[in-house]
Amino acid sequence: MESISSQNVPPSLRLQTLNTYQADDWEAGHTHAEDQKHRAATDTSKVSFKDRVRHVTWAWFTLTMSTGGLALLLHSTPHRFRGLDVIGKIFFILDLALFILLVSGISARFIMTPRALKLSLTHPTESLFFPCAFLSLATIISNSAAYGIPSCGPWLPVALRVLFWLYTAIVTIAGIAQFSILFAGARLPIPSMTPAWVLPIFPAMLTGTLAAAIAPSQPPDQRMPMLAAGVTYQGLGFSVALLVFPLYLGRLMQDGLPAPAMRPAMFIAVGPAGFTALALIGMARAVPEGYGYFIVYPLAPQVLRIIATWVGVWIWCLGFWFFAISCVAVLAEASRKRVRFSLGWWAFVFPNVGFTVATGYLGQELGSSAVTWVASAMTICIVVMWFVVLIAHIRAVVRKKILFPGRDEDRGEK
Repeated sequence: MESISSQNVPPSLRLQTLNTYQADDWEAGHTHAEDQKHRAATDTSKVSFKDRVRHVTWAWFTLTMSTGGLALLLHSTPHRFRGLDVIGKIFFILDLALFILLVSGISARFIMTPRALKLSLTHPTESLFFPCAFLSLATIISNSAAYGIPSCGPWLPVALRVLFWLYTAIVTIAGIAQFSILFAGARLPIPSMTPAWVLPIFPAMLTGTLAAAIAPSQPPDQRMPMLAAGVTYQGLGFSVALLVFPLYLGRLMQDGLPAPAMRPAMFIAVGPAGFTALALIGMARAVPEGYGYFIVYPLAPQVLRIIATWVGVWIWCLGFWFFAISCVAVLAEASRKRVRFSLGWWAFVFPNVGFTVATGYLGQELGSSAVTWVASAMTICIVVMWFVVLIAHIRAVVRKKILFPGRDEDRGEK
């Protein structure tokens, strides 16, 4: 930016260069690189399947975390019909298949280009999507509890308990390590700020969602530590998100809305409020009565459930505000048909899953049929949106708009 402020450059040229810089930030998604080519001139006839596999990035796991989230949403939606669980299980199985496929694809990339692993974890754009792999695992574990426990033997709750603690340990290390790397070397400028900056803390935050899903199947002596960990990490994730959001709002106030291709990613900001409300109510429902702490304070389970509900209402409205702002921003450009596909489109689904489940939970806790019907309507909208984004995703791959040299989150890696 030194050259922009140079006294030797005419003011009109400085302004034009600054505008290009800001537009470039949003077009790139997260950061500016002067030598970056957003649409590399590549001879498509000479790009083999193997070369395209080299561009499977961490952002592709937005597909699996959204598919798994949809399966979880179908299990939790308030109004149900015969066969809904079967549909949910189909999405769960599809999620497992897609996850295996993506793990295979990104592993092949790192095997073919060994240095790509390190670069992907330090690249200022792609590294922000690394947590999506853990979020995909979280949805798989949650769906295993939702769909597996009623059909499997007593071994599954034990296995899920082990997975819960392994997941908690791994995401703790990953969250600290990734933010340390970003703080040490990423040098992300504020004009490039997107809600994706909060993604590195998302896996730790979903520990609370996991606790809410798994705890009801656990004996009281195992349930209490799990719930305590869930509340702890949910608080961590939500608090870090609240620290990041002022940067995001400041960026919007100063530099305006993001480029059309990046606007769907604005829905990421809905996630922390939605999943926090969901987790608090879910964990309050799972509190074991008449055990340990709750022997001394027998009214505590009811009190905690009441507190969780009203704190959930308070947090829910923050999620609604971000949801409404994101909708207005996306619709403003969608009407002009200027929203080009990117993997950030999956933010239409996953963050809104938590928001929708939380809406259903609040309706149930408050005894409001109107709110539960709103949650069911939101569920239908998310299912439709999943298919819309999937079709757009497939078309983008076929038309070589993504999964292609110079056109993915790994561009600029050398």
